[in-house]
Amino acid sequence: MSGVERADSDFAKFRATKRSPLKLSEGALVKKSSLDGGGELPLLMEPSGDDVNLPSWVKNNLPLVDAELAKHGAIMFRGFNTDSASKLEQLIKSVSGEPLEYTERSSPRSQVSGNVYTSTDYPPDKSIFPHNEQSYNLNFIMKIFFCCVQRSEQGGETPVVDCRKVFARIDPKIRERFAEKKYMYVRNFRENFGLSWQTAFQTTDRARVEVYCRGNEIEFEWMEDDRLRTRQVREPVAIHPRTGEPVWFNHLTFFHVSTLEPEVRDMLLSQFEADEMPNNTFYGDGSAIEPSVLEELRGAYLSEKVVFPWQEGDVMMLDNMLTAHAREPFVGARQVIVGMAEPFSWKNISV
Repeated sequence: MSGVERADSDFAKFRATKRSPLKLSEGALVKKSSLDGGGELPLLMEPSGDDVNLPSWVKNNLPLVDAELAKHGAIMFRGFNTDSASKLEQLIKSVSGEPLEYTERSSPRSQVSGNVYTSTDYPPDKSIFPHNEQSYNLNFIMKIFFCCVQRSEQGGETPVVDCRKVFARIDPKIRERFAEKKYMYVRNFRENFGLSWQTAFQTTDRARVEVYCRGNEIEFEWMEDDRLRTRQVREPVAIHPRTGEPVWFNHLTFFHVSTLEPEVRDMLLSQFEADEMPNNTFYGDGSAIEPSVLEELRGAYLSEKVVFPWQEGDVMMLDNMLTAHAREPFVGARQVIVGMAEPFSWKNISV
């Protein structure tokens, strides 16, 4: 049985499993419910009384929190007044230990405090397509935490997507093709288009970049004018190490040039060849991915997208393999900060 066939069988078992209704355990300090009144994603957790210290409660109830996260893929902690980088950092430490540095960067972010960052510095009038943080890294993060310090006047939601359901929506023939060929992520680092290699790798030393690339299965090529081109071939599907479920865990749709908003896409296509884009993806052998395939992949994500408004003080914890995240355009000041935790390696993932 192939990996994809095994994944189909596992997913069928997952869909057949009956899920018990959410309820408040007797004497609990925290109550559970559905954020939208019926959906599974994300699970809402709120204090059932005053003066509940969220980091302490989580630390004392980690088996419950881990079980709910594995089931739902995302937990929204609301009403605990987590409204600063220091409070977010305390929560991350109670769940996962020290927050991690943002490495092999692809999104513009600013450091807020320690290893807590702005969620993105991408222009507010643009949307960000669903993706799993750092899935292209050989060593990625298993948990990601978003905290709303200041909600925007309009928009600015952080949609979430169940990657188990995305997997199930994709034509099995397409999944088999990617399982056979994998996908290739090509980056071109240059000034004024995307991130420079100095920003992405957090160094000005070419030798350090080369050491990192060799250790992380990334081909690299130095170009004229201090430009760098990298290529990395990655798997598109993973079996979650805790739940045993298949997930569509990759950046192949997110980084493909056709997924960009039309004005950005057209500007880049007018200036660069396919392999010269700041970011682009191909089949693992370097051949082009068919437009019809990309349309189906985008449709699978968008069909499963769950959108909800932020409240100030909200913290959303995601299992980064089970749940993708996105961002809606917004108007007005907005501050959503992020921390990442629990490193995990593709070398320890079944495919």
